Amino acid sequence: MTLQPNAIKWFVAGAVLAIASLVVTTAQAAPMAGPGGSGHHGGADGFGVMMGGPRLDRMLDRINATAEQRAQIKEITASAGADLKAQHETGKALREQFMALFAQPTVDARAAEELRQKQMVQRDTASKRVLQAMLDVSRVLSPEQRRQIADHMAQRRDMMQRHQRERRSVDTPKAGG
Repeated sequence: MTLQPNAIKWFVAGAVLAIASLVVTTAQAAPMAGPGGSGHHGGADGFGVMMGGPRLDRMLDRINATAEQRAQIKEITASAGADLKAQHETGKALREQFMALFAQPTVDARAAEELRQKQMVQRDTASKRVLQAMLDVSRVLSPEQRRQIADHMAQRRDMMQRHQRERRSVDTPKAGG
């Protein structure tokens, strides 16, 4: 069976997204909220996989990672987690500055724009660090293991979408009732 160039692109994109899910979705290290900072943080430590928590262990169990792979991946995620924790603190400080700015009797539009730009730089820095961790992890895993992660994440995404649809249907008032 020969894969067409588009099929290869989609497969690679899926694998990258799966690795991103391994690193990002479960890490949830930096909330991507607006000035109010109403983002979510994830597990008890707030950094999930990046801090080497049980989510990482379950994922490594699911793909039958070797002891060597586990050690390498835990080193990668611990390093990224530490970097992202610092990024999270920077983001928190910027959100606090935003709130102080908006609490003033007159909001300085130029100062608000400067803070927004600082937030974008901070988020870009965090995003680049996550990408580097993803690439590092992808080099440790086999193509089959990355496919297993992609399959699992697709199942989780489908389940979450199903739950969201169910919640919306329960929360939506019926016409004429």
